[in-house]
Amino acid sequence: MRRVLLGLFALAALALPVASLPALADDASDARAAIGAQLDAFRTDDGARAYSYAAPNIQRLFPSPDIFVGMVAKAYPAVHRARNVTFGPLKPEGAGLRQEVFLSDSDGQSWIASYTLERQPDGSLKITGCQMRKGTDIGA
Repeated sequence: MRRVLLGLFALAALALPVASLPALADDASDARAAIGAQLDAFRTDDGARAYSYAAPNIQRLFPSPDIFVGMVAKAYPAVHRARNVTFGPLKPEGAGLRQEVFLSDSDGQSWIASYTLERQPDGSLKITGCQMRKGTDIGA
């Protein structure tokens, strides 16, 4: 089941529209604000607010806040209950952006969440996908 959910989430990233609005000077602060607010919403169990930061491609795959949050809790537990969040570099990628986020899970394991985001027609920046990989623990 986890592989199916991860596969669906990865497919969503591939289904992004080709065209987007031009990059804005404040992309880095907008990306950090969107991701940080979504992480805060997960932490406070505010599923509707967490869902509001997901781009339309993600919302089509997970058509309600409850379904979306359930998927994140099962497939991305480090994101669902992120600790020690530090933002890394933001890079342009295709029609959008990629933001690296260094975080730890509830057991203290380090992770790198690589978010993709895209500017929406209303000017907001929404999360279009997230890929996780284990980070390097200090002293490991």
